[in-house]
Amino acid sequence: MKHEFTAIIERDGDWFIAYSPEIPGANGQGRTKDEARQSLAEAIELILEDRREDGLRGAPQDAERTTVSIK
Repeated sequence: MKHEFTAIIERDGDWFIAYSPEIPGANGQGRTKDEARQSLAEAIELILEDRREDGLRGAPQDAERTTVSIK
């Protein structure tokens, strides 16, 4: 499944800073735009994994678990 998020990239001196408005707290940085974008992608992945694990902890054992896809 493919997920796409907006990456806002700004220059800050010698560095590029990246963040995604759809995922609060997701930030990345790098010496190049590509490095900042990759760093942001890794941050988004970690945040989503953590949120999934946290959210599933509260689900009742007998609840049905299935998936939903978004295009």
